[in-house]
Amino acid sequence: MTTITHATALLADIAVEQERTDAVQAFVKQETILVHITTGDGLEGTGYAYTIGTGGSSVLALLREHLLPLLVGADARNVEALWQRLFAATRATTTGAITSLALAAVDCGLWDLRCKRAGEPLWRLAGGHRQEIPLYDTEGGWLHLSTDDLVRSALEAQKAGWAGVKIKVGRPHVAEDAERLRAVREAVGPTMHIMTDANQSQSISSALQLAAALEPHGPYWLEEPLPADDVSGHARLAAATRIPLAVGESLYSAMQFRAYLESGAASVIQVDAARVGGITPWLKVAHTAESHNAVVCPHFLMELHVSLAAAVPNGMFVEYIPQLRAVTRAELTVRDGRAVAPDVPGIGIDWDMDAIDNRRVA
Repeated sequence: MTTITHATALLADIAVEQERTDAVQAFVKQETILVHITTGDGLEGTGYAYTIGTGGSSVLALLREHLLPLLVGADARNVEALWQRLFAATRATTTGAITSLALAAVDCGLWDLRCKRAGEPLWRLAGGHRQEIPLYDTEGGWLHLSTDDLVRSALEAQKAGWAGVKIKVGRPHVAEDAERLRAVREAVGPTMHIMTDANQSQSISSALQLAAALEPHGPYWLEEPLPADDVSGHARLAAATRIPLAVGESLYSAMQFRAYLESGAASVIQVDAARVGGITPWLKVAHTAESHNAVVCPHFLMELHVSLAAAVPNGMFVEYIPQLRAVTRAELTVRDGRAVAPDVPGIGIDWDMDAIDNRRVA
């Protein structure tokens, strides 16, 4: 009865809720890949992954043509075995974003089934450390926003009891970034966390200058200052600044995180369940980070990551960027500045399939 009888995938475009810009790109839409897996007893699990505007059709093709047929007839309970089987079937394209995203959509669907079959929510079945996790806001910190906008949004988050806010850096002159951070720090005071994010826009020389300019204003971390594959550059920068470095949203395998942790190149791990290949490798990264006394603050996907960050002892924050409200029946629960992991069996996302169908890409 736990045998997989059907596995299907679709692609839907979800428009952004507001303009989002950083130092290297604009977030125009979320290409959302959904996988539905059904077992012989009629239980259904739904998983998903995403891109921010390109590549979704490639992920869909990989799923339909190569991965989903391998699921039919398998036991849905064997999540680790199925992940390894699909990974082995795509060795020619691993490690890479397209394959990791496809694996993630399947893996999340299998975890949805696992949780539903056990009658447990994801946050408990994945570890059960706690049910609530502090929030920080990114929506009020995009690069195109004025300094007044940044200050206004930060004060609103502070009033709501949120732990922190993120502001994007990478303006034409480092003095602009420093001034924007200074204004927000002055407005919210010394106790609120202010995260900064350069989105891989810097060279090692400009990153050294940027870190030096930001450091007097107490940023909680500097995120992705350099290209994600420049581990040695991050290690050099980490040794030169007192600002913790955060990486992870642009890493696509668990072993890539090991290189950062072992070299001291990052102390804040922002592993993204969709980009790393699903919940199964996400948990491996989180536990590896714990063994290095590093915290996990996952990138994006707050509707999923609230449960994962709450599940592990080194989960520190969830990033607030709402993106699924148009296609779900329930929003993220926030209580006293903390996100509350859903307590229903499954991964905790109540999809509105009619809304998704209206956004389906042919």
